Amino acid sequence: MNSSVERVILMAGDIMNLSSIVKSLHDSGKKVFVHLEMVGGLGRDHSAVQYIAERFGVDGIVTTKTNAVNAARQAGILSIQRVFAIDSPALETAVKMIRQARPDEVELMPGLMPRVIQEMKQRIEQPLIVGGLIRTEEEIKQALASGANHLSIGSVEHW
Repeated sequence: MNSSVERVILMAGDIMNLSSIVKSLHDSGKKVFVHLEMVGGLGRDHSAVQYIAERFGVDGIVTTKTNAVNAARQAGILSIQRVFAIDSPALETAVKMIRQARPDEVELMPGLMPRVIQEMKQRIEQPLIVGGLIRTEEEIKQALASGANHLSIGSVEHW
């Protein structure tokens, strides 16, 4: 709570403790994004997105689902669409999904691919977050130098 991080992506917990977690983070001045597929007890449909927007006041969601991106827009919250570039066809599919869904931001995983980060940045309009497998200062610098706007890092020492 005492870090300079401005935004937090919740990837743990469940619907029973979501309210207290979101309140604590908001009280600390953080924007809160909930990963729909990783927080327990949440659906991935329009109603689930509307519910967490209204009930918990989250600032946005992270999702791999195009329909959830659309639901976030309708609920008036931000969306981050997470995509995986495991090979060239997956990258092409990701770009198509992003163009169709039009999320507010995109999270590309894994984050250790400078050439792919550069290519994705050139092909989309949204700010680009990269995450996954980034563990060192050098990897952080390389991801940012490759065009990433933000990083998603689970290691507390890098917050």
